[in-house]
Amino acid sequence: MYKKYVRRKIFRLFLPLFISCNVTNIFGNSKFLKKIGFFFSPFFLDPIFKETHPENPNRIKLAVTRIKVNAFLKKNIIFFPIRSVSENELLLIHTSIHINKIRKTYGNRIDKIARTGVGAVLSACDCIIEGKISRAFVASRPPGHHAINYGREEGFCFYNNISIATKYLQKKGFRKILIIDWDYHHGDGTEHFFYDDPSVMFFSTHDWSAYPGTGDPSRKGKGKGKGYNINIHLPCGSNNSDIERAFLNHLKPKALDFAPDFVLISAGFDSRDGDLLGCFKINDEGYRNLTKITSEISNQSAGGRIISILEGGYNPNGVASSVETHIEELILSY
Repeated sequence: MYKKYVRRKIFRLFLPLFISCNVTNIFGNSKFLKKIGFFFSPFFLDPIFKETHPENPNRIKLAVTRIKVNAFLKKNIIFFPIRSVSENELLLIHTSIHINKIRKTYGNRIDKIARTGVGAVLSACDCIIEGKISRAFVASRPPGHHAINYGREEGFCFYNNISIATKYLQKKGFRKILIIDWDYHHGDGTEHFFYDDPSVMFFSTHDWSAYPGTGDPSRKGKGKGKGYNINIHLPCGSNNSDIERAFLNHLKPKALDFAPDFVLISAGFDSRDGDLLGCFKINDEGYRNLTKITSEISNQSAGGRIISILEGGYNPNGVASSVETHIEELILSY
């Protein structure tokens, strides 16, 4: 009887603490940092184009090195292995003609690097589905958001990683996916695949006058997908304030109304100041703020779930610095 009395007194003593902390806080919500997944393969350090080509291994090599020596990131990142991707998974988006032509035209080695990029993002999807993590950064190359089904490389892209991930997640039960693309170049491939799909909201900030010349703000989707395709043109010289304003005025209210189950980011850092292929003036603080806004959307409706996938970015020092900042904020803001 005495032991029961003591246990009851202890329970009553600590019950208010558990209620005030909402239990989940004790085990790691916004008051306690949560670890995120990091997906990288040595295959991504293999050359695809000529050594002088802007899409070369150096664009991510320095970023991975800096992440591995950053004490804060080392403590809060889990490095996961990457699985292979099946033909059926590629067929979620691409045609068999496209897949066969890529392999035949560019050879098995380059095809394997491109497929590993798809495998990396699907591995991130699996880890979140299995409850191991809620957020991930995929440090892959080549990029993917220009790839359609032309049977050739488009804008350095072979397979559309983020579009395949979107279809894969929907097969696994996630109904509504938000894709945010802050690359300097418009994600024409991603827009193509979901232009009439009301279950996918695609938001892109880009320079409409740059490659590939798509991304007209008047293109808002068609059929049931009308209103779910959002293109924001930012002219050369646009800075942190310009892109943050676009996110706050055009993305956030529509995304919160859309209420996605999952958020994917086409994280292109060629929109950074000093990039070889872009002319925006965005810096690390700008990417931090874009990550915060994205996190607010995800935290409200998607359980904090975010996968961020490297797209463009051709200044190795700039990419490394911005990727560090972006991952730090992914950790801090969820």
